[in-house]
Amino acid sequence: MWVKILIVLVLLMILASLASGMIYMLRDRGNSERAVKALTVRIGLSVTLFVLLMIAFATGMIQPHGLFPPQP
Repeated sequence: MWVKILIVLVLLMILASLASGMIYMLRDRGNSERAVKALTVRIGLSVTLFVLLMIAFATGMIQPHGLFPPQP
């Protein structure tokens, strides 16, 4: 259960970084590096989330499922 909470938290951090990058681009008008740093953090978080998902799947902490699970 804690893995799913961690996944949601990382997703929220990715969204926050994306939003801050957008705000920095609008406010700074390309005159500072804050937007680049925020988007770099977002990419790092996305890679971290991908690795976390692969590790959780490989260890059996999460199980994939389809849109329509098989009927018993």
